[in-house]
Amino acid sequence: MRSAASSLLLGLVLLSAVTAAVYENLALRGRATQSSIYLDHSNGYLGLGMNAIDGNTDPNYYHGSCFHSNNDVGPWWRVDLLDSYYISNIIITNRGDCCPERLNGAKIVVGNSLVNNGKNNPSCGQITKLAAGASQNFQCHGMVGRYVIVYLPGKQNLHFSEIQIMGY
Repeated sequence: MRSAASSLLLGLVLLSAVTAAVYENLALRGRATQSSIYLDHSNGYLGLGMNAIDGNTDPNYYHGSCFHSNNDVGPWWRVDLLDSYYISNIIITNRGDCCPERLNGAKIVVGNSLVNNGKNNPSCGQITKLAAGASQNFQCHGMVGRYVIVYLPGKQNLHFSEIQIMGY
């Protein structure tokens, strides 16, 4: 027969295992789009939006797993999660082989609206400075949304290696 303490401990272990299993990287099931697609004419690499949700955090653009826009006014990247989910946190990994400062000032928003390309949705966070190849974790505290958008004001390139959207 188990003691009350061991039963409680077993219950907590089972509860934490269930809770951990509920959260998943929702980005892997999504569909990405972007304001524009950068094509490196010297070697033919494309900065496709889907590269940022392929599960590969390799920060080297030339290894084929980074998203990259053209030099746009207000460049954006968006994932459609195909349904609304509770978002606990978002982890974004910067490109590592070039120009890490290009992600500085990027805003991350979550919501169900596509008005203004989704930029009007509530904010989960803003990147102030993220080193080359580094990752940053933004707590969204259960925000609900179908779309996650990363965008920059002004005319510039937007690029990053990977985004993980943890939720249920």
